[in-house]
Amino acid sequence: MARVRVELPDEWPFSTDIDIGVGLINYGGHLGHDSFFTVLHEARLRYLKSLGYTELDIEGLGLIVADAAIEYKAECRHGELLRVAVAPADPHPKGCDFCYLVAKADGAVAARAKTGVLFFDYGAGRVAPMPRGFAKKVGLAGPRVE
Repeated sequence: MARVRVELPDEWPFSTDIDIGVGLINYGGHLGHDSFFTVLHEARLRYLKSLGYTELDIEGLGLIVADAAIEYKAECRHGELLRVAVAPADPHPKGCDFCYLVAKADGAVAARAKTGVLFFDYGAGRVAPMPRGFAKKVGLAGPRVE
């Protein structure tokens, strides 16, 4: 069976520490696969906040997640602190990927992941072009965006 392989960038403009709380633990006693997306979501929110954005207001547009992939590398348990690095990548006219490298306190990689996002005009109810200001701010400006 073919395995998911997440390609990651070389540079990480943002990282944040996230504690694994009891609400993220599954019946197996570790961070659940569904809860891993919650950790990634929190990291993405913090990254956007560091840029002066929210998921519902990036130059007047919001985000929707179009796809997601995770490569699990190590088990994570309650009380552990994860360092989540975030980087935008693979721009296209209406969106991009957010890539994540999740590491445990000892430096072991816990996961490699990405979420593909589209920019969305919630007022009009449709996908919209990536805002140029956002693309420039995060280093994604170029012919695939403009």
